[in-house]
Formats: sequence, structure tokens, C-alpha cells
Amino acid sequence: MNILLASNNPHKKEEFARILTSHTLVLPSELSLRFDFEEDKETFTENALGKARALKAIAPDGYLVLADDSGICIDALGGAPGVRTARYGMEEHGRMLESPERNAWLLKNLSHITKTEQRSARFVCALALIAGEHRVFTLCESVEGYIATESYGKGGFGYDPVFVVKEAGKTMAELTEQEKDRVSHRGRATRHLITLLGEL
Repeated sequence: MNILLASNNPHKKEEFARILTSHTLVLPSELSLRFDFEEDKETFTENALGKARALKAIAPDGYLVLADDSGICIDALGGAPGVRTARYGMEEHGRMLESPERNAWLLKNLSHITKTEQRSARFVCALALIAGEHRVFTLCESVEGYIATESYGKGGFGYDPVFVVKEAGKTMAELTEQEKDRVSHRGRATRHLITLLGEL
């Protein structure tokens, strides 16, 4: 199936494509579509649905539309940054931060918390798939872990260097692509998506 991904992030496309090997994923930019969506909803699922519907409105025929909204929720921060994961630190700095800056800002804000169990966190991934006018599907997955005291690893992107996957004992950035796909929030959600696509 041809799937149009509601994202301008090539890293997300790579992660989805590694698992959705039987399908063709395309970014809006590859079809010369200008796509931008303000993620202003209160939940990951609402944001994913909003993105999917916005892209479906301008998508050419013949494409399913897939949207993802993901983020990190940290218990010591009351679940923040949550749906504002990509904008974390923006208010304090007056601009969008690059990933290394966001990670450094997060580590600074948690520097007074030294016990691992008090640095608990989870990555969440919500997916929305639009396969037709009345065929809209959503699903959500997460992975438990905690925030490291410094960055580790060279792989992945975003918060991967500071998020330790509980079952792996490594940060997302230290995992191989295959290991990450097996345990990550996006990997888990995408495997459920494969089942859903097989039923369409």
C-alpha cells in the first residue's frame, strides 16, 4: 500500500519504513505538498488525528494517510513535556531548541533528582490512520524507562540519548536499529499497525 506520512521528519520515515517493509512510505515534500500542523491538542491521539485529517484534505488519491504524535512523559515533571515534547524549553529560551539543547535543558531540570526510580519516564506513540472517509483508526503504545544523568549513545534522534529503556538497560541511542524497533514505542505501535493494514 502507498502511505503518505504526516510528517516532515525523515527520521520518522526511516523508523516506520524499517518495519513497514511491505508498504511504500512517502513524505508530503516528496509529492511537493506543503504540510504544516500546529500540535495544539491535549493528547497524543488528538494531535495524531488532527495531523492525519489535515493531510488527508490535501492528499492525492491512492494514498492512505498515517500520522504519528510521540513524546516523552516524565513523572517528576508531572508528566511533562508530554504533547509539548518538541517545544520543551521554548518558553524559557524564546526559541525552538535543537535536540542536544533540549536534552541538556532536561538534564539540568532533573539534576536535583539522583535516584533512578524518581527519574521514571515513558515514551508514548499515538498513530492515526485514514484509509477512507469512514475508515479512521487510532492506536497508542508506550515504553517505560527513566532519564539518564547524562547523554549516552550516538544513534536515534530527539530524546533517545537520555532515555534509558527499562528492559534493555541502555538508552535508545545506544540500541541498534533492530533493538530499538523491537522495544520502542514507535516500533510497538507500528507492529500493531501492520496487523491493522493486513485487515483492510
